[in-house]
Amino acid sequence: MPKFLIERTLPGAGDLTAEQLKAISQTSCSVLRNLGPQIQWVESFVTPNKIYCIYVAPNAELIREHARLGGFPADSVEPIKETISPVTAE
Repeated sequence: MPKFLIERTLPGAGDLTAEQLKAISQTSCSVLRNLGPQIQWVESFVTPNKIYCIYVAPNAELIREHARLGGFPADSVEPIKETISPVTAE
């Protein structure tokens, strides 16, 4: 199943409280349950003004639908072609 990187611009994201992040996560999980098992949220990274998410889904359109239904921005949805790390250099 393809893996995607989603960029979400959210000014002040880094200042969100644990409770606010929990609420966002709960909304996302609720939408995911309604969309079915073919789309999965892997993890997200919160930066000062953006949230970057990793999702597994059959296509980018389903990820955009998740964003629309959840009221989340999805500024870009890019397929992940490869993963590299320091181990790649060995």
